[in-house]
Amino acid sequence: MLLLVETMPGPHGDLQPCGFKLGEAQLTVLQIVDRWIGQDQNYFKLQASDNALYILRHNLVPDTWELTLFQSTPAGLA
Repeated sequence: MLLLVETMPGPHGDLQPCGFKLGEAQLTVLQIVDRWIGQDQNYFKLQASDNALYILRHNLVPDTWELTLFQSTPAGLA
């Protein structure tokens, strides 16, 4: 699923997500839990403002973002 992602400079000058639109919902990135940096793609595991976990893939060429994993917060842990 392609996403519209807001970015900001990361600690090494690379782009990292700070928010994204999923359907009609505008979500804010609360925390980047982990990241995997590759030659053609970067992956970000993050917690968003809905308390769910997401893995977003940033394809460097072409410059696109995709949702690769979604995990909702288990009941009672939100």
